Amino acid sequence: MTVLMRLGYVPLVDAAPLIMAEAMGFAEEEGLALELIPAPSWSALRDRLAQGAVTAAQMLAPVPVALALGLGGPARFEVLSVLNLNGNAVGVSNALARKIRMDEVSFADARAAGVALLEASGPVLRIGVPFGFSMHNELVRYWLEGLDCPHPASLRIITVPPPLMPEALALGEIDAFCVGEPRGSIAVDRGLGSLLLPTSAIWAAAPEKVLATRAGWATSEPDLAGRLLRAVWRSGRWLAKRENLSVASEILATPDRLNIAAELIERSLTGRLVISADGREAHVPGFLRFHDGAAGFPWRSQAAWIGARLAARHGLDPIHAQAKAAAIFRSDLYREHLCLAGADLPAASAKLEGSLAQPTPVSSSRGRLILSPDRFFDAQVFDAVLPG
Repeated sequence: MTVLMRLGYVPLVDAAPLIMAEAMGFAEEEGLALELIPAPSWSALRDRLAQGAVTAAQMLAPVPVALALGLGGPARFEVLSVLNLNGNAVGVSNALARKIRMDEVSFADARAAGVALLEASGPVLRIGVPFGFSMHNELVRYWLEGLDCPHPASLRIITVPPPLMPEALALGEIDAFCVGEPRGSIAVDRGLGSLLLPTSAIWAAAPEKVLATRAGWATSEPDLAGRLLRAVWRSGRWLAKRENLSVASEILATPDRLNIAAELIERSLTGRLVISADGREAHVPGFLRFHDGAAGFPWRSQAAWIGARLAARHGLDPIHAQAKAAAIFRSDLYREHLCLAGADLPAASAKLEGSLAQPTPVSSSRGRLILSPDRFFDAQVFDAVLPG
């Protein structure tokens, strides 16, 4: 029997695993009829999931972690899978771009780009991010904190909903931004600014969006949770094939989905970005990843990294925060529901984040898993402190 399930999302390119699960029939194969409900902002989507208006939702990876730590509200979520790694870009206003001399800064060099940004900014630098509890915020802060360069007297991180990011730049409300595609490309195409850096240059394998449900739902509804996980996993596998990206772009572009030109969407999916209004291009392998290298696996160490970052900024106990964060990334449920679907599952549920400089074979259920590089720009390695 087909079961209707309502899923929430924000109209960004990295909502593709949910949208394509419905459009390409992966959900139907699992007996699910997906009703996809767009939200105007991350706070609105968080509230819809908390109130039960949707069963599951695309979510910024730090939101469930923040809630588990008692930050941002009383709701409690769990992460069933990671929907994508990376997919964000840092952009700057035209005024800053002229000062930075963009053609002299490598698009892949986070250190050089960061130093150039700080040196070009005046006494105040205002950077827009889509939400306070977001990887955009965490990565921007990690990046700028890791630079041996004087900071502006006032460095302000300002929350701007993704659809409004280009307008905020045009109105002079922000000097720079970090946002998911295609909002950065829209700003470039409108002549409002330039792209300075992909966030994959800050952390090569940052968990960006996750599939979140209310805490306890997946345990009380194991059949439905399994169907949803398998449908989304197959969708991510389909999106990982380059020959499918033109079709995906056309479907995502439709008015009832992203309502954005397919050409803009395909830039994000392929990592071939136009980074300035004069047509300068950059190819970023791994700019947006949905499947390869266990991209969808909810590593407990990824959650712990987020927990440690939030703990440091909000004065919480770091060890307790890592444990609380790791507990809601349900790698156990991911294994349970995907073991028979053909997924090659890692033998471990945590790893040394930032330790892989090149593709690395690891122990896995099918013996064929190769993890992609996951280096931080400053070569730091994060060793999560987890119980058991």
